[in-house]
Amino acid sequence: MLKKWIQMIFAIMGGVLGFEWSNSWSEPVFSMMGSSKNVEQMPVEGFPFWALLIGGGIGFIVSAWAVHAGYKLIQRGEQQIAKVPISDLLAGTAGMVIGMLAAVMLLASIDITGWSGVILHIVVTGALSVAGFRFGYSKRDELIAILSKNRVSKERNKEAKGYEEHKILDTSVIIDGRIADICKTGFIEGTLVIPEFVLEELQHIADSSDLLKRNRGRRGLDILNKIQKELDVKVLIYEGDFDEISEVDSKLVKLAKVLQGKVITNDFNLNKVCELQGVSVLNINDLANAVKPVVLPGEEILVQVIKDGKEHGQGVAYLDDGTMIVVEGGREFIGTTLDVLVTSVLQTSAGRMIFAKPKLLEKAL
Repeated sequence: MLKKWIQMIFAIMGGVLGFEWSNSWSEPVFSMMGSSKNVEQMPVEGFPFWALLIGGGIGFIVSAWAVHAGYKLIQRGEQQIAKVPISDLLAGTAGMVIGMLAAVMLLASIDITGWSGVILHIVVTGALSVAGFRFGYSKRDELIAILSKNRVSKERNKEAKGYEEHKILDTSVIIDGRIADICKTGFIEGTLVIPEFVLEELQHIADSSDLLKRNRGRRGLDILNKIQKELDVKVLIYEGDFDEISEVDSKLVKLAKVLQGKVITNDFNLNKVCELQGVSVLNINDLANAVKPVVLPGEEILVQVIKDGKEHGQGVAYLDDGTMIVVEGGREFIGTTLDVLVTSVLQTSAGRMIFAKPKLLEKAL
C-alpha cells in the first residue's frame, strides 16, 4: 500500500513538473515542426495537457523502479546495521559528529574569505564526516575502555572505595574452576572481566562432539554462572572484539592493554606471552604453589612409589596436593610405602617438583 502511495505522489509531481515546463518546451518543439514564422500561428493549447500526462507517466514509471531498488537497499542496510555491535555504531557516530563540527568551524572561516560555495560545503562536510566516522570506529575499544573506567570511577566515588582494577579471565582458568573458590575467599579484588570472545570459545567447547571437551566447556559455563549469581564479586561482560586478531590469547593481551588490567590464567604459555608483552598476569598455579606446604632439602617424607620415572631407576610418588616426587633409585620400591629424604625442590610456574632418595639407601651409606 505504501509503495502505491509513493508512486502516486511521484506521478503527481511528474505531471506538475511537465505542466510547468510545457511553456518552455512548446516553442522548441513546434519550431522543429515548422518555420519560426509559423510557430505563433500553430495551436499549442493542448500541449500542456499532453506534457502533464507524459510527466505523470514518467514519474510513475521511475518511482516504481526507485521504490523497488530503494526498498532492497533499505533492507540490506538494516541487515548490515543489525550485525554491527551497538558500541561500534555509537563510537562511529560520535566520530562523525566530531567531523561535522570540524567541518562547520572550517567552513565558517572559509566563508569569511568569500571563496566558499555549495559544492565546497558538500565536499568538505562529507569528507570530514566520513573521516570522523572511520576515526571513531577505529578507536572504539579505547572509547569503551574510557567509558568503562569512568563508570568504575563513579562507582568508586559513590561507594567511597579504592580503585578497582580489572582482572581478565581466560578460558583455561574458567574451566579450571579454582577461580571461584579464590573469589569466595575474598583474595581477588576489583572487577572480573569476562570477554565475549572467551564466552564464544567456551560455547564452542561445550558444543564439541568430544565428550571430554564438552564436559570441560559445560563446567566452565557452570563456574561463570556460580561467580555471577552466588559470589559477592563484580563481573563485567566485555562485548568488544578485535576483528583483526584471530587468536584468543592475543585478544586477551590486547584487551589487558586497553583496560590496563591483569590477566588471570593458569596457561603457562599465555603467562610467558603476557610477560613478554609487558602485561601483568596472575597465574593460579603460582598461587597454588605459594600456599603449598614448604618442603626443604633434608626433610623426611612418607610417600608411596606408584610408577617408573623417566630416567633409569627412578620412581615417582605424589603428595596429597598433587606435587610430584621423583625418587632416585625408587624403581625397586614401586607399590610400597617408604620414607624418603628430600634432596632438592624445583619451583616453576608450571608446578613444583621434588627430588628425593630413599632413606634406606641413606642409612646404608
